[in-house]
Amino acid sequence: MATGNGSFVTGFILMGLTDQPGLQLPLFILFLAMYMVTVLANLGLITLIGLFSHLHTPMYFFLFNLSFIDLCYSSVFTPKMLMNFISKKNIISYKECMTQLYFFLFFVISECYVLTSMAYDRYVAICNPLLYNIAMSPKVCFNLIFGSHLMAFSCAMAHTGCMLKLTFCDVNTINDYLCDIVPLLQLSCTSTYVNELVVFIVVGINIVFPSLIIFISYGFILSSILRINSTEGRSKAFSTCSSHIIAVSLFFGSGAFVYLKPSSSGSMSEGKISSVFYTNVVPMVNPLIYTFRNKDVKLALRKTLSRKRF
Repeated sequence: MATGNGSFVTGFILMGLTDQPGLQLPLFILFLAMYMVTVLANLGLITLIGLFSHLHTPMYFFLFNLSFIDLCYSSVFTPKMLMNFISKKNIISYKECMTQLYFFLFFVISECYVLTSMAYDRYVAICNPLLYNIAMSPKVCFNLIFGSHLMAFSCAMAHTGCMLKLTFCDVNTINDYLCDIVPLLQLSCTSTYVNELVVFIVVGINIVFPSLIIFISYGFILSSILRINSTEGRSKAFSTCSSHIIAVSLFFGSGAFVYLKPSSSGSMSEGKISSVFYTNVVPMVNPLIYTFRNKDVKLALRKTLSRKRF
């Protein structure tokens, strides 16, 4: 039964969102519909940005990467989640669980820093418009995305590496719908002190540090907007930032609620509900928010639809 990594289990049982049989099919239909919207909306936004040259700007470069990340990380666990709604035995192997954990963390942390880069982009565009082409050159944009993925790779490796050192004995039922840090720590039959320390340090850095940059950026942005004399100018500036503020609030708010607390405290059901927001709701609403609240994207969408008609 040993796997050679200090663990005595070869697989885990995922409890899912609920253990009530009557809710399995309705939840399957609901989350299947959400996943289809997520895939179609993000693929659509990626395609629009790639096809139309007027969208080849730093802001849409970051939005392109955000949609790609949302598409990837929702696909890490959603297919397995949907299978578990309609199957009797919700089993995931040890290796699959650790792989799912790594890629889930990688894409989630990448999203933290892409959202931060988008806030910096809006800060430069509104507060220093004359320096925008220099400050947000293609090289700078590439380096920001590369740095986001490098940070995500390092942090995901740290979490997964610490998790691989834990020993899992007889109890192998994960009280969640995916292999996440908190429910896995509760199953370990060895000390999780180091893991919880890593969670507070690494997750704290990945939430607090980006949040500070975003708050500071929007503090300067708000100050600049209030100095704009025309009402139309202020309205336009606010509209370019409101979509990003909504996306940031949903993502960082739900993520902080799940991770910035000891694994033993609080209700797991509350954690599940909160994690649904940043794992299922956020990847679905992000492209919708940026599409319906953005004139350039709506123009590109109308052009695409008009081409198909004729």
